[in-house]
Amino acid sequence: MRKLLPYLGCTLITLAILLNGCGSMLSSGADQSVEAANPVAQEALAAAPVYKRTEIISLPNEAKQLLIEGNQRFMSGKPLSKDLSLTRRSELMKNGQHPFAVIVSCSDSRVPPELLFDQALGDLFVIRVAGNVITPVELGSVEYAVEHLKTPLVVVLGHEECGAVTATVQGGETHGNIESIIKKIRPAVVEAKSLSTSQTTEKEVINKSIELNIKNAIGDIMESPIIQEGTALNQVEIIGIKYDLDEGVVRFIN
Repeated sequence: MRKLLPYLGCTLITLAILLNGCGSMLSSGADQSVEAANPVAQEALAAAPVYKRTEIISLPNEAKQLLIEGNQRFMSGKPLSKDLSLTRRSELMKNGQHPFAVIVSCSDSRVPPELLFDQALGDLFVIRVAGNVITPVELGSVEYAVEHLKTPLVVVLGHEECGAVTATVQGGETHGNIESIIKKIRPAVVEAKSLSTSQTTEKEVINKSIELNIKNAIGDIMESPIIQEGTALNQVEIIGIKYDLDEGVVRFIN
């Protein structure tokens, strides 16, 4: 037994060293797992959706920045999670809506504002109409959002290869009430053609017409006394945006 004690002591010491080493390895592995999880957790906290914030967006510049950031997420393919639950819908019904931007958008199925600006329920007050034109009906909807919902930003959202603008440029016969849309777009086309030269392509005329049509819609909105009062008090801003269909980017129209 006495002869075995030295060997047993060595074995115990060796076992203790091995166990201590394993403990260090386990501890190190746990630390690495926590460190690896931290960036993900931090990113999740930094990317808090608008609907999780308690404050109401009331400044035009802040609203504009939210749209820019949302479009960047859309382009990168990293949209935020959206709360579409019964709880969220019930909150909106109980507390009312407070959209931070009015979007007057073309009805084109490739241009859904909530998606390309990566926003959720209650964030945007969307008015969709072919050619993003402004008639008394659309203008009344804009006025409602600005006057009653206190929405600080109004956006006229056009897009490349707009079918309504293209049809107006190319002319041809129209049927039904489509002519009422063409009539609203025609002044932009007439101006675009007046600025063209013999070297100007039809595509260039269409692109210029799209931008001028956005500006004309802004002009129609600005004729409203309600909007004029809001802009005079710096409570609301009207901007134009052109959306690129394949790139997914939005560009401001001066």
